[in-house]
Amino acid sequence: MSTPTTPAVELTDVCKAFGGRVVLNGVCMRVAPGERVALLGESGSGKSTLLNVIAGLEPVDAGTVRVSGTMVSALDADQAALLRRASIGFVFQAFHLLPHLDAVRNVAVPLLLSGIAAGAALEQAAAMLERVGLGGRADAWPRQLSGGEQQRVALARALVHRPSLVLADEPTGNLDPVTAAQALALIASLVDASGAALVMVTHSAQAAAIAHRRLRLDARGLHADDEGPA
Repeated sequence: MSTPTTPAVELTDVCKAFGGRVVLNGVCMRVAPGERVALLGESGSGKSTLLNVIAGLEPVDAGTVRVSGTMVSALDADQAALLRRASIGFVFQAFHLLPHLDAVRNVAVPLLLSGIAAGAALEQAAAMLERVGLGGRADAWPRQLSGGEQQRVALARALVHRPSLVLADEPTGNLDPVTAAQALALIASLVDASGAALVMVTHSAQAAAIAHRRLRLDARGLHADDEGPA
């Protein structure tokens, strides 16, 4: 079990290449519990790959990856899947809601995958929808929801199982500035309330502004950002 001093994320000398092209080269990164970090860089710099490595979706070629003290880079595929279900929430640019499920059942998916009984899972999911302001839309299908509403459902799904880490990949990329501002305020308030760490890939100055710290991934590696969003 993690302690308050255990980093939410810790990468040491992580390397990853695809077809001979080096994407991550000796990346080191440490994110504290409850910290919000924006990950910046040009398209193709490896930001999404870095998120996938943290989540155990991509194996590393070298180095170590830990999430809340668990050595992700030493887990097999099944063990990594269990870690994601228990400890990691995902928020995506394209929302990735399941079209055949209504809003409350979309939110309940992580709970059901963790073995929670359907009744209890739906009750918790409904409560989470209330927290994101969509209590009256629990039975709506994804196609009936606006982009902002879909992002709120996706955020509720990411946080319903109380993860220690939220990974967000361009979470407001498909939203207009006003709706994006609302979504970002909600992301910040919910991760703060839960104590989760947030690692967010973004090109948006608006999104990066909610971070406690900004990091840039480029040919020099991963370093403190001094350029502003790409």
